[in-house]
Amino acid sequence: MSLSKLEQRILEFLQQNPDRNYQTNEIAQHFNYQGSKNFKKLVKALAFLERINELEVTDTGRFKAKSTKKETAVGTFRGNDRGFGFIDYDPEQPDLFVPPGKVGNAMDGDTVEATIIKHVNPSTGKGSEARVDNIVERASTQIVGEFVAYDKEMRDSTGFLGFVIPQGKFSDELKVEVLPDGLKPVNHSIVIVKIKEYPTMDKPNNLTGLVAKEIGHKDAPGVDILAILYQFNIPSEFPEQVLEEAQAIEQDIDPKDIEGRRDLRDELIITIDGADAKDLDDAISLEKLDNGHYRLGVHIADVSHYVTENSPIDSEALARGTSVYLTDRVVPMLPQRLSNGICSLLPNEDRLTVSCEMTIDSNGRVVDQDIFLSVINSSYRMTYTDVNAILAGDEDLRKEYHEISEMLDQMSELHFILEGMRQNRGALSFETPEAQIIVDEDGKPIDIVHRQRGVGERLIESFMLAANETISRTYTEKDWPMIYRVHEQPDEERMQRFAEFITAFGVVLRGRAESIKPKQLQEALDELSDTPYEEVVSMMMLRSMQQARYTDEPFGHYGLAAKDYTHFTSPIRRYPDLMVHRLIHKYLEATPTSEQKRNIAQKLTDIADHSSKMERRAVEAERETDALKKAEYMLDKVGEQFEGTVSSVTSFGMFIQLDNTVEGLISLQELKDDYYRYDQQHLILIGENTNNVYRIGQRVLIEVERVSIEDREIDFKLIETYPTDNKDLEHVISENKNRSEKKSRKPKRQSNNRQSFKQVAKQSSKGNNKKGKKFQIRKRKK
Repeated sequence: MSLSKLEQRILEFLQQNPDRNYQTNEIAQHFNYQGSKNFKKLVKALAFLERINELEVTDTGRFKAKSTKKETAVGTFRGNDRGFGFIDYDPEQPDLFVPPGKVGNAMDGDTVEATIIKHVNPSTGKGSEARVDNIVERASTQIVGEFVAYDKEMRDSTGFLGFVIPQGKFSDELKVEVLPDGLKPVNHSIVIVKIKEYPTMDKPNNLTGLVAKEIGHKDAPGVDILAILYQFNIPSEFPEQVLEEAQAIEQDIDPKDIEGRRDLRDELIITIDGADAKDLDDAISLEKLDNGHYRLGVHIADVSHYVTENSPIDSEALARGTSVYLTDRVVPMLPQRLSNGICSLLPNEDRLTVSCEMTIDSNGRVVDQDIFLSVINSSYRMTYTDVNAILAGDEDLRKEYHEISEMLDQMSELHFILEGMRQNRGALSFETPEAQIIVDEDGKPIDIVHRQRGVGERLIESFMLAANETISRTYTEKDWPMIYRVHEQPDEERMQRFAEFITAFGVVLRGRAESIKPKQLQEALDELSDTPYEEVVSMMMLRSMQQARYTDEPFGHYGLAAKDYTHFTSPIRRYPDLMVHRLIHKYLEATPTSEQKRNIAQKLTDIADHSSKMERRAVEAERETDALKKAEYMLDKVGEQFEGTVSSVTSFGMFIQLDNTVEGLISLQELKDDYYRYDQQHLILIGENTNNVYRIGQRVLIEVERVSIEDREIDFKLIETYPTDNKDLEHVISENKNRSEKKSRKPKRQSNNRQSFKQVAKQSSKGNNKKGKKFQIRKRKK
């Protein structure tokens, strides 16, 4: 096939630069094809070269020469119980989609080698696809789940004790069969299975193992949460060596420990926390100066004084990375003797602290700061509830706390100044609802309410943010090694999708997707303020963001619009904060030498990476627990009706969030009045014949149809759709109508999923599993 001169020149240019990719306007600039006529010719030539497979388009819409070698990637596989998955292989690139049948024998969390088999044009809204070729490293050596025992006949014929219904992101087709070599657990108990034979390419759905631990019966109080901890490999007990070291730490301060510290015990210092909090790691003080400035003191428990580097407590804290907050319990990073004892800033007790004292002007700018070691004696242990009431004018409480009422008023003033400063510089403000699941003494959920955030909660947040920024800026300017909390520029492709999505609400995102400023995003959110769509659009924007992480490079914090940011204020529950305190100790003693800075920097890289992983593990465990408890809460509400909001639209249905934050699925196959097409660009479902539209933010009435505690899934049935204004979607509806009129087709049916082994197994676990049940159990090899 002969190419035109322009097509040949473009191809040669791209082939000479095989490692780069270009936007259309960059290629036009290179060839000086920037006029309207010439630009059209260039676009036509690029389209032709792509069609004949001479060049390819990246997921972000850029052009590059077609690669002649097989493209492979190594990354972390994230599985799904529907049989597909994703591979996270490059922080700068979207995840690779692994379709069903291409997963091989990979399990969730495995490090895999994969071949990229398809680059999809970004106009389709889909990313690149890959095929798993090889397992580089297995993530799990054990599986947690419910044991279902075989009867004697089945045990004799198969050689297995029974099977386990696994918890976690495993394919529904996976069979986990239990060898007789380990423990002999009770039927329907939650167990830990030590894996002996992993799935293979020949048998990707078969796994065998032996029971290493019996956690308890699935219906026993607390076993469900304990199972989640084991599922995520979160230790629930401290090693004996750690407890012994903690026990040896005195609960009173030695006078020698105060030497060299600034004594603040006579200053008016308070703590503000939740009523149930026991690990009080931050205290605050405030003085309004004659010139109108504020002197804010943020005093943080000096955990690093007690947790010395490479000690057993330190090693265990690093391994855990963070405390984990589940519905009915806290799994602490440090033993309670420290977290609730000598490190907790209890009232009327001398405590060692690291202080960050800031002078802040009326614009919220820190004009001076001082970072030092201190000793304090907190005067009041305040709760958010009481502080909010005092600020709202509760006369009885203002009299009871007359000594600090004026200071609290000034703290409120300063909070609004700092909040305004952050808004002016473009910080994003996400006010998405947070659920508080209330449980009884047996851990059973009895209510789900919105967690309230008053001025008291927000002022503490403002003061902690100010301290974190000040600490970060101080040591960045000195160019001394530090661990940072960073939030990077959003991924271009995700931001482009979000920009397209919000056009459905009549909002145009100003700015370029690859360099969008947080202030421009906030302006878009402000346009939807006080509308039914504000909350769900905020949630979609949040999903378009990068994950915040820890690193030893000062990349800044996009969401806060901050150039400098670290975590300094919670060393009891976060290891990076503890590390920051340790560095402050070093830097207050002496200026580090070049060699010392190199050594510190080398350690921080691994600590930051591990801390990010442990944080993600904790978040996943917390989400799993919330999903479990929400399913338990809704179990006795099957058949009841609730109002809710469409929170997400997918190719297989739409998720509805109830006003109490519980989320459930209305499957596409349940929408029987039409054949619904999924429009990914606008995230809507549209009926091909009726032009009915289901969209994010739409209010509906549902009936709870099914609840599965094992799967943490809730299914809804649509009862009624409330009127909504779809004028902004008229062009989409019109295109759909024209498409329907042009095509004559046989009636279509929405897809229905085939019942999986996991679903059959669950049915068996609820009844008996005697001979005659129609699912195959393979025999154990002798």
